[in-house]
Amino acid sequence: MKKLTFIFFAALILSSTVKGQTDGIANKDNSNIGAPASSNVRASKYPMILPDSRAVFHVKAPDAQKVQLDLGKKYDMIKNNEGIWEVTTDSLTEGFHYYSLLIDGVAVADPASESFYGMGRMASGIEVPFKGDGYYAVKNVAHGDVRMKRYYSSVTKTWRRFYIYTPAGYDANINQKYPVLYLMHGGGEDERGWSTQGKTDLILDNLIAEKKAKPMLIVMLDGNVGNGGFSESSLKAFESELKECIIPVVEKEYRVKTDSKNRALAGLSMGGIQTLYAGIKNTQLFSYLGVFSSGWLPNLDGVAEAQYEFMKNNSGLINTNLKQFWISQGGKEDIAHRNCQIMLSKFKDLKIKYSYSEYPGGHTWPVWRNNLYNFAQLLFK
Repeated sequence: MKKLTFIFFAALILSSTVKGQTDGIANKDNSNIGAPASSNVRASKYPMILPDSRAVFHVKAPDAQKVQLDLGKKYDMIKNNEGIWEVTTDSLTEGFHYYSLLIDGVAVADPASESFYGMGRMASGIEVPFKGDGYYAVKNVAHGDVRMKRYYSSVTKTWRRFYIYTPAGYDANINQKYPVLYLMHGGGEDERGWSTQGKTDLILDNLIAEKKAKPMLIVMLDGNVGNGGFSESSLKAFESELKECIIPVVEKEYRVKTDSKNRALAGLSMGGIQTLYAGIKNTQLFSYLGVFSSGWLPNLDGVAEAQYEFMKNNSGLINTNLKQFWISQGGKEDIAHRNCQIMLSKFKDLKIKYSYSEYPGGHTWPVWRNNLYNFAQLLFK
């Protein structure tokens, strides 16, 4: 009898221990070592960033059969007794990352996170801090504004909008005119990308305060014109929208300088293609071009060849008119890397002058924030 009693209590202790260990996987309290992500909605504890840059995600879905975190890599989440699913990721790279929750196979935004327009839909995002992120931190400096402007497009026959950054002092210095950077987002994003995910205002506020960049206006426009994408018809529609609508509205409504030496054009990914298409043919309008994580695509051979032919016949004019033709991207993990290298090789053959830079990372916002940080310092000097 004593032997049976001992076995019973031993089994009970073992069962409790295993249960405690299992619950710990899904319920481990990291609140004493982690911090809520800055991208969380107000008062949300999760997602939580751990000191080693891993992140803990929670979502309550008691009736779900399977929940995953899709952060580029998919993580299976574990449900606890309260119906809360949890997972801790691998160490994440710096800066901003889009993500989704897959609840029984359906991609949804995390209710605990701010949502951002990216990947062609509203998605969640998480901000991972790192030691070098001070250039877009909120500091005790003079801050500019991000404004939204609606306008009627004679190209699309619709009402459209852009966001515009005005530097500190714009409203007070009524006799001052400013140079302008026209800045484009990538595919699957819109005019909100640079102002929100890109942290354009903070980057420029800090650069201007440190006298590393000239006070300037930055127009963050919607590049989704025509059928969208990279077709020549869409690129032509974008060029028309830029020249016939956006620039005239900006120069009418805001105090800006209107010569080519005080205009710049730049964009990331799809916006880089648009910069190449509209910028190279119009160097009488823009003295500065910035191409971030981009290059002519293989399926755009017809468009690209026409551009190369134009550059071949006008290389002297292009080199004379452009004070900066600045091209940058992430490392080899950037999906645009190979296309960009092929394009740069062609530029060398055509004797087109350019500057080139790489920043470690993929086809992601941390790279593009750094691109803007460096490009802005080269402008209007």
